[in-house]
Amino acid sequence: MKNPTEAKSQTAKPEASETKKANGKLKIAAMGDLHIKEHGGNSYKELFTEISQSADILVLTGDLTDLGKPREAEMLAADLRSCSIPVVGVLGNHDYECGHVEEVTAIIKDAGMHLLEGQAVEIGGVGFAGVKGFAGGFGRHMLGSFGEPAIKAMVAESVEETMRLENALRQVRSERAMVVLHYAPIVETVEGEPKEIYCFLGSSRLAETIDRFPVSAVVHGHAHRGKYAGKTPGGAPVYNVASHVEKPTGRPYALIEL
Repeated sequence: MKNPTEAKSQTAKPEASETKKANGKLKIAAMGDLHIKEHGGNSYKELFTEISQSADILVLTGDLTDLGKPREAEMLAADLRSCSIPVVGVLGNHDYECGHVEEVTAIIKDAGMHLLEGQAVEIGGVGFAGVKGFAGGFGRHMLGSFGEPAIKAMVAESVEETMRLENALRQVRSERAMVVLHYAPIVETVEGEPKEIYCFLGSSRLAETIDRFPVSAVVHGHAHRGKYAGKTPGGAPVYNVASHVEKPTGRPYALIEL
């Protein structure tokens, strides 16, 4: 799999080849919803150093900043200097809040992060395909394109994100693939959140797209009170790696071996 649109940054992290296990598998640390605040003092330097010693790749599943401020992105970029392994990720809804998403994106990419916005990148034999995703609901409760223009626009955005994910997955050439999202593709990993907001936490359309491809694992965030693990209808493992969710590691990040 290749990323046809993004040149490697001068500050990009090294490829995950030297630390790859003898069995050819990679250990991937995945975490979402950092919510770095401009005046919050929530530094991730020590955690990124720890992750660099525990994993081969770091995957971040959006809501990297709290309000989408460029200053918050700069703080993340400074913390990422403590991470000596490749970093892959997507943006979340919070990263759009202030209307500076282009500046936030540029800062994060300049820090060496492979930011996926409907693209894919291959690192150490694993293909990473990612989009933010969007809301819309799950199963028979999924929102349909009917009624007011505002509802139709919301459904159109959800469909557009799934099409971008499909395009990203079509770029994958490796046998192992991880899908990186912010919004959830299944209801199982948002369980624990109020049912009234399920439709705002993700969409089954994402899972429908995922199940058309040989995907090894899916990671997402967004649902802070959700459940760690589930599966798409087609059987792809899904992990809610929001930093608030309890994980087998006992740490804010999950460790997934592919």
